[in-house]
Amino acid sequence: MRRIGKILTIAGLMFMASCMNQNRGELTGVPGRKPWFHPQPYGTVYVKTGTFHTGQSDQDIFRSYIAPNKQVSIAAMWVDETEITNNEYRQFVYYVIDSLARTITELTQEIENAGDNYVILDYKKKIDYKSEDLDQMYYTPGERFRHKKQYDTDKLIFTYQWIDYREAAATQKGTKKRSSFVKNESVPIYPDTLCWIRDFAYSYNEPMTRQYFWHPKYDDYPVVGVNWKQAKAFCKWRTEWLNRYWESIGQPITEEFRLPTEFEWEYAARGDRDNNMYPWGGPYTRNSKGCFLANFKPNRGDYMGDGGMCPVRADAYFPNDYGLYNMAGNVAEWTINAYSESTHQFSHDLNPDYQYDAREDESITMKRKVIRGGSWKDIAYFIQNGSRTYEYQDTCKSYIGFRCVQTYIGRSAMDKK
Repeated sequence: MRRIGKILTIAGLMFMASCMNQNRGELTGVPGRKPWFHPQPYGTVYVKTGTFHTGQSDQDIFRSYIAPNKQVSIAAMWVDETEITNNEYRQFVYYVIDSLARTITELTQEIENAGDNYVILDYKKKIDYKSEDLDQMYYTPGERFRHKKQYDTDKLIFTYQWIDYREAAATQKGTKKRSSFVKNESVPIYPDTLCWIRDFAYSYNEPMTRQYFWHPKYDDYPVVGVNWKQAKAFCKWRTEWLNRYWESIGQPITEEFRLPTEFEWEYAARGDRDNNMYPWGGPYTRNSKGCFLANFKPNRGDYMGDGGMCPVRADAYFPNDYGLYNMAGNVAEWTINAYSESTHQFSHDLNPDYQYDAREDESITMKRKVIRGGSWKDIAYFIQNGSRTYEYQDTCKSYIGFRCVQTYIGRSAMDKK
């Protein structure tokens, strides 16, 4: 108690001295500002500021030269310890549904007026598959009253705004209004569950289409069927959701959640090791006991050799030295970056980045976005830390998911200690 009393006394004296100096015309700064340290978002791990050698960790047999070695520096960040799961993404879907929902009174009145036009869905009831409205299959299991047309999955749209700082920086000051740099984005956010059938010809994957996103058995599995724009929309919603809480308790907001750059992703995947081929270190995909260390395709036609035929739980296998799970295999992950074969050559060595958000009418080449980490259907080459490939921003795949990062505000999370 005496110690606390002394601290309060000293703090009071310092505050009084600051006010006295300010009144005497001294430069003391604005009084009353409290120290602040970046709080750790739930489900993330801290990746410190550091320098590493990006690029291939194996021989470039085909001399593609798309990932030459280069030393770069990356700022500290919070990184999701797992890929975003079905249940986490479902929270986003529920938010959009709730924002569109009408009051119980209005809904009850509609039920009485509409009669047979309403469907009642739960686990004990069967869906009418003869109906032409296939969107019935995508309603929330367990929801008792949903109109067939009210929650058409194509109409589950999340609208948000973002500021194009790059355009603002490239524009001469005073030639455009600030509002011209604010962009509006509207994104249908429901995952494409039919990707399980579309991705594989002559393959029976209908059970995954029916069950993977909604069934509780798959709650902790990584979400798939989400395109690049949907992943960005999720990050924006997650930012708004958290900042709304900070503002409600009178605290400063934090940095936004976003997709990582491909270099941030690679730095995090290496786990504070340099020139390591895989997140766990050495050049082998098995441990000393002969067990596979990731979920990928070990041999031709052999998907089960590593213990998982399709995606497995997001926290399966051992994490890397940063505590990040499945940075190799399971599902490949979207990054924020546009894909270019020569990115390593022209990008800066300080937080390297290359972004381009292609419009619908632009060249298909501009829609290529970098994916990293490889997936459950890929061979060992694609799960290496330095391997890079791409997918188109408007496509949904059964083997691509994502995780979020948040830039750390400050020099280091260790400062507060």
